[in-house]
Amino acid sequence: MKALHPIAAGVSRFWLTLVMLAVFSVHAFAAELPALTGRVVDGANVIDAATRQAITQKLEAFEAKSSDQVVVVTVPDLDGEAIEPYSNRLYRSWALGQQQENNGVLLVVAPNDRKVRIEVGYGLEGTLTDLLSKLIIENAIIPGFRSGDYSGGISRGVDDILSVLSGDAAELEARAKRNIKEPGSEVDWFMVIFITIWVIIFFGGFGIAVLAPIFGQKIGPGQYRWLGMNIDTRPKKGGSGSNSGGWSSGGGGWSSGGGGGGGFSGGGGSSGGGGASGSW
Repeated sequence: MKALHPIAAGVSRFWLTLVMLAVFSVHAFAAELPALTGRVVDGANVIDAATRQAITQKLEAFEAKSSDQVVVVTVPDLDGEAIEPYSNRLYRSWALGQQQENNGVLLVVAPNDRKVRIEVGYGLEGTLTDLLSKLIIENAIIPGFRSGDYSGGISRGVDDILSVLSGDAAELEARAKRNIKEPGSEVDWFMVIFITIWVIIFFGGFGIAVLAPIFGQKIGPGQYRWLGMNIDTRPKKGGSGSNSGGWSSGGGGWSSGGGGGGGFSGGGGSSGGGGASGSW
């Protein structure tokens, strides 16, 4: 077998070394992912038992009502990895949210690195926006962390996340504006209501199907309660090609089809990196 020229051999070794260093660096700065053992995974042991149980029960009840899957995880540190890629890797590994809805949220806290992030699934990015995630981190979570109250900060953060997912984003923004008010930042709610009613009248059912996910309260996959009506925006099966959602004004509660039992696990959802991060 013909030996390589010394220069060619040196070049080959050089590129092989670069490849090995690249592979090593990726593994060196990719923190190990914890196992999904429940709706609260307190690997850093910073949440007291009573708060952990209360948050778990709250998240379980909310998922049963809405199908949105919210999980809290604490890790001591990130092993040198940035919190954004770590949170996205962990979210995808746990596959939070329902596969057809991608309606999961992951709250990540790394106390030793003083980092926190809210990672949002594809399906909830229009509801729990990057701005709202940032407001929750800065106004509800970090103040508690700065005083050493991790349990309180996480609990208040979870409450605000569920508040937004329940349709109370306006209240969250209003609370933020109480501290910082900018000229001309007030919302003309009369005009908002007037335009909303006009759009509903003009577009009929199509307008309702479009506006319900924006202004209504989510009560299930593709289902919202708005203006006293239960609105279903899911495509109708067994009809013609053009599908539109339906609605009804009936009262009554909503219940999910499947029974709950067994261990907790993600539903197959995914995230594209939506959300926000913070530090203290």
